[in-house]
Formats: sequence, structure tokens, C-alpha cells
Amino acid sequence: MSRTPLDTVEHAAATPDVELPWAELGLKKDEYERIVEILGRRPTGAELAMYSVMWSEHCSYKSSKVHLRQFGEKAPESDALLVGIGENAGVVDVGQGYAVTFKVESHNHPSYVEPYQGAATGVGGIVRDIIAMGARPVAVVDPLRFGAADHPDTKRVLPGVVAGIGGYGNCLGLPNIGGEVVFDACYQGNPLVNAGAIGVMRHEDIHLAKASGAGNKVILYGARTGGDGIGGASILASETFDDAKPSKRPAVQVGDPFQEKLLIECTLEAFREKLVVGIQDLGAAGLSCATSELASNGSGGMRVTLDDVPLRDSTLSPEEILMSESQERMCAVVEPGKVDRFLEICDKWDVIATVIGEVTDGDRLEIYWHGGKIVDVDPRTVAHDGPVYERPYARPEWQDALQADDANKLPRPRSSEELKDQVLKLVGSPNQASKQWITQQYDHFVQGNTVLAMPEDSGMIRIDEASGLGVAIATDGNGRYAKLDPYTGAQLALAEAYRNVATTGAKPLAVSDCLNFGSPEDPAVMWQFAEAVRGLADACQQLGTPVTGGNVSLYNQTGETAIHPTPVVAVLGVIDDVARRTPAAFQEEGQLLYLLGDTREEFGGSAWSQVVHDHLGGLPPQVDLERERLLGEILIAASRDGMIDSAHDLSDGGLIQAVVESALLGEKGARLVVPDGLDAFTFLFSESAGRAIVAVPRSEEVRFNDMCGARGLPAARIGVVDGDTVEVQGEFALTLRELREVHERTIPALLA
Repeated sequence: MSRTPLDTVEHAAATPDVELPWAELGLKKDEYERIVEILGRRPTGAELAMYSVMWSEHCSYKSSKVHLRQFGEKAPESDALLVGIGENAGVVDVGQGYAVTFKVESHNHPSYVEPYQGAATGVGGIVRDIIAMGARPVAVVDPLRFGAADHPDTKRVLPGVVAGIGGYGNCLGLPNIGGEVVFDACYQGNPLVNAGAIGVMRHEDIHLAKASGAGNKVILYGARTGGDGIGGASILASETFDDAKPSKRPAVQVGDPFQEKLLIECTLEAFREKLVVGIQDLGAAGLSCATSELASNGSGGMRVTLDDVPLRDSTLSPEEILMSESQERMCAVVEPGKVDRFLEICDKWDVIATVIGEVTDGDRLEIYWHGGKIVDVDPRTVAHDGPVYERPYARPEWQDALQADDANKLPRPRSSEELKDQVLKLVGSPNQASKQWITQQYDHFVQGNTVLAMPEDSGMIRIDEASGLGVAIATDGNGRYAKLDPYTGAQLALAEAYRNVATTGAKPLAVSDCLNFGSPEDPAVMWQFAEAVRGLADACQQLGTPVTGGNVSLYNQTGETAIHPTPVVAVLGVIDDVARRTPAAFQEEGQLLYLLGDTREEFGGSAWSQVVHDHLGGLPPQVDLERERLLGEILIAASRDGMIDSAHDLSDGGLIQAVVESALLGEKGARLVVPDGLDAFTFLFSESAGRAIVAVPRSEEVRFNDMCGARGLPAARIGVVDGDTVEVQGEFALTLRELREVHERTIPALLA
């Protein structure tokens, strides 16, 4: 894209008729014309490169901004929220002077093109967001979605993605403590690789992305800049997959976790010595993003000399340097008197560091190359003032027919033997089967602070050894529910993650989200997105859990076929003492099993309807957020006061799935009795929300019942922990050995 003579600002002003490849860079004609209007001239090639990546869907949120504002407008009051939407990651107060930062993002499209590097660099990018806030990363999570489990391409994508996540996270020494793996044909060709990370710091250590103080130096440090990832996440994630389009072919970023580990330690040491005024990681849009965001968030301008950027490839043009998404790079703003010490620390950790510019007292971002000024822009116009689209949206014509196709009317088992067969079919289905083949590739316990990890309801990390203070995180989402009703589906995702955190004994505090949808240019998809955001914002307001940040991933579709709308919600919670956590596994024989909440005939979008009938239709389960809040309070109090020894939320697969998982984890069986007013089928397979199963020591039964009764939470005694079978009295019995074989053989057999 470089031209001769050098395409400087002066040259651009003198040559208004020069054609620039704006369409090839993903810009629309009116967007290009808007850039010309902003600048009062045609852009230089370097300016066009910056605007193209920063105005991409992935970076600018141009189709989603108008809806995402609800997260701020409806944000509940929260004493815990320290840093909210707009920074690299949200930050919450967890007590004792500690703050925790967390975020979930997507690396979907790169992970389909190159599964290993796409997933690995997704982990690397989210970890750098955590570092940039001033925190030490302590754990990662990975909510994943793949195509049909038996599809040949799933065997290509899944192992590569899992290896990339495991390889990068393990090398960083970060435990992987949670996530999900879901299979559905709608994700064929569009896997969802969402990655989350958690970091811990003291309140006084919080850092923000801003460049303030005229004369302060801008230092680029980390890996050298190469040609990998040029137009990567920024453009690759901003257009529908289509083999005929160039957007499918940009180079995916290449990660080096050992370089990232050095970058982490180097950055944290610089923070400890108070050397950094502002900081920004280089993720999507690379140097274009780092310079424009730092400058626009600060109090002045910025001048950068691109010749000083350390390169892996000396043939790169200035446009390519600005667009490169090479990994393991960060940008820091440092006072002149502290530059030498900052560089010493970088040298100590074998991290390349170079002063590439300085903060100015103006309001412009100026970038030079070979002595010529190639960028002269108001940085806000690049970083924040991109196009905002109010895309047309409309409830799809097929929605009524989909909801009318009621799953509650599907044929049900006609005998105890058929009921037993369907239980086995369910617990051995790809989505309900053990994911140990996947999760055993991750290190859950490195650093020695992991308290709970998959397959627990939520992961939990100890953050203070003396007091036992800890945090829990759960990520959840159900695209099938959201396809049936995106408003309710988003609320169910929040409710499940909230419930999963509370089940372990932690108090839910805040939310991050990753909103995965098809093309925003389709009014039906835009309606799904608008409804999901509205539902999530309303639910967060009611539950008192503010959205601290997150990610929108659009264009997840191939041709005309979009994925199910898939809002993934991460809930972070705090627990005063991790020693009082509640695991999912049954602990002792003789303990009493209680079902908390109301069970109704709710099978729309259920695992049973999918596994037994390959059906999607009807309405998803009802949401009662006040009941979710009450259930959470009961679970937290019961955990804290020693009234329960195990707890498991009820969601995908219903009660029987939860019982089987708890039994296999604890290697103890259960005898169940169908309560009055329910039939065995509804009792076992219903996916009504707001429910959990708990194991209560006999000595605590009266106290537990009194608490539930006083608070008005339905609690039905449904059985006892006992023996080596899961028995539903009057219906069937299955040995733990038989259940384990069915539950654990599926994924290895599919991926062999």
C-alpha cells in the first residue's frame, strides 16, 4: 500500500484525486467519505490503515453501541464497582484492600482459520488486558462452542483450540478453572472461542489507559512487530465468512507464551516502582489502537516516530506496522526521569523496549516515518468517534412458528425401561458427557491457589492465604434458549452463572459478557442482539450485578446461516473464606438430598428435547430473578454456616444430570423419590430455572428447613446419598460404574 513519493500529510493534501483501497480494508464508501470530511483532505495510506482497523466492527462496536448504552443507563448501584465499562477490563472491590479485574473476550474467527494460534492468542490478549489494569493474572476460563460433535471439521478445530488454550495458559503458569464446551451444528464453520481472565491487585495499584503529561515518553515494549495478524482480529471478525472474500485470509497472530510471561513480570515490577503513568496493551488493531486510545484518553496529544518500532521484518510498510497485531506487545507512558529505570527493568527481563514518541501539549496524534509526517489526526476521531449505526431490526417471521412448536408436546417415555434408556442417552450425549478429555489438557492447580475447578459449578481461587479470601467465577450461556427467546435467553445465561457462583458459597458481585451473534446487516439477527442486550441489562439491574465490560462478536455466520444468538455471561463472586466453599460432589453417605425451587413442565430448548428428539422449539424456561436472588442468599448462608456439604445447580439436563454428576464426582450413589405432584419424567428432565440440589447432614436438617421456610424458598426432601447406584424408586437403578462408562467414553470416542 506504500506509494512513492512517501504519502505524507502534505502529499495527501496536494493529491486529492489519488485512489486509496478503502473497500479492500473493509470500509464502506460513506465511511471513507466521512474520514475525508473529518480530515478536510484525503487520508494518507497510514491514516487510512488506522481508521480502517479502528472503525472495524470488532474495534468500534459501530452496530452495537446504541444498544450497549443500556448497560450504563440501567447500571445498578454497586459499592463494589471500582472501574467500569470503557477500560481494558472492569475492576471490583472484594474486601481487605484487594481489587479483582476480570473480562471475557472472543477470538472466534481466527480460531476457525488457525485453531491453535487463534485460541492461544485469544488467551494471550485477554491476559494482557488484565496486566494493563495493574493486576497480576491469577486464572483463565474458556467458554467454547463447536459444530456437531461427529462432524469431521470438529475433529480439526476442537483439538487445535484446546491445545492452543492449554499450551499458552500452561506456559504462563495460569490455572484454567472454568468454562464450557458445547456442540451444536449451528456453530459449524463458526466456532466460538471465548476466553476470560482474572487478575488481583491492591486498590492503589489500579492503572488506566491514558497518556497525560506533556513531555512524558511513549515506550513500546515486548516482542518485535511482524507481519503476522495484519488485519487479523480487527477485520477478520468484522465480516461474514465467505471464501470469495479477502476477509477470510488475513494472517492469524502467532503467540509466544514465554515472551508474555516475561512481559507480565516486567510490567508488574515497573508498576511496583511507580514508573508508569498510563498503559495499553497491543491487541486488535495493534499500534493503531494503542496510540489513538492512549492519546484520546489523556490530556494532550502524542508524537510517534514509526522508524523506532523494533521490527521482525524490515520490509514492512508504515501501514502494515500500524495494522500489525503481533502479540506480546504493550505501550507505556513514562515520565522522562523514570525512563532509564523502566528500560533497565525491561532489560533485566530480556524484554525489548524502545522510546517511540512522547506526549505533547496539543490535541493531535502525529506519526512520522522516514522524516515525513504520515499521520496527523484528532485521536478521538480514530478511537472513539467512529460511525454509529442504528441498524434496522425486526422480529423474524419464523419466530412465532418456532415458539409454537412446543417441546412440551413431544412424545415422552412410556415405561420405566424407556425412562432409564433416555437417562443413559442424555448423560452420554456430547453436551452432557464428561469433558475430562478436554479439561485434563489444562493445568488447574498451578500456583497452588485453585480451590475449585471444572467440573465444579464455578471455579474458585484463593487470593489471600492468611484470611482465606477468595473469588469465584462462572461462565454460562445457552444458544438454544436464546434462539427461542433472546430476551429470556440472555437472562437465563445470567441467572445460571449467578446461581453457579452462589452454589459454591460465593456472593455474586459483577458481570462481564461476550455477545456472539450473526451478521448485524440481517434485521433478524439485529433483533436478537437488541433483545438479548435489553434482557441482560434488565436482569443485571434487578440482581444488582453491574456489567463491568465485555465484548461483542458479530458476523458469526457462513453465507446466510447465522449461529444461534449466544450471549455468554461471566459472573464474579467473592467468598470470605475459601475453606467454607461448597463442592458439587456428594460427600458422605446418609446425607439428605433436598431439591430447592419449583419444578414445572419446561422442556423448550432442553437437553432432553435435543438428545432424544433432535428438536428445538417452544419457549425456554421462565425466569424469576427474585427467586434467583433468594436461592443465592440461601445457598451462601447454608455454605457459610455449615448446613450443606454439597450443592449443584440444575440447568442443562435437569435434575438427573446434576445428580449423576455429583454422584460420579463423589463416588457415592443416591436413592431418589419422586415428590408428590410430579411425575418421574418431569422430575428428572425439567430444566426449570432457579433450582439447586443440596446434600444436608442429618444434624442440620431442622435448621436448614427452618431457614428455607422462614425465607419462603420451596425445599423438598427427595432422597439420600447412599450406595453405589443412582436409583429412582419405582422406576430404575443405574450403577455408578455403568453411568461412568457412558458419561466418560463419548468425547474420547468422537475425537479419537
